[in-house]
Amino acid sequence: MYIVAIAWLYVVLLMALTETSIIAGVATLAFYGLLPVAILMWLGGSRARRRKRAAAEKEES
Repeated sequence: MYIVAIAWLYVVLLMALTETSIIAGVATLAFYGLLPVAILMWLGGSRARRRKRAAAEKEES
């Protein structure tokens, strides 16, 4: 899953570099790249966080 995120960020970075202004490039990078990848990584890691929390609770008791 990380390779897909890295590839997507690379494509979005190249898209941002071809924008006509700096503001448009930063907006492209933020709204097409960083925000969606952050949400997908957070959703994709929820299962691992749940397992880690369950293991910590099991270890406590």
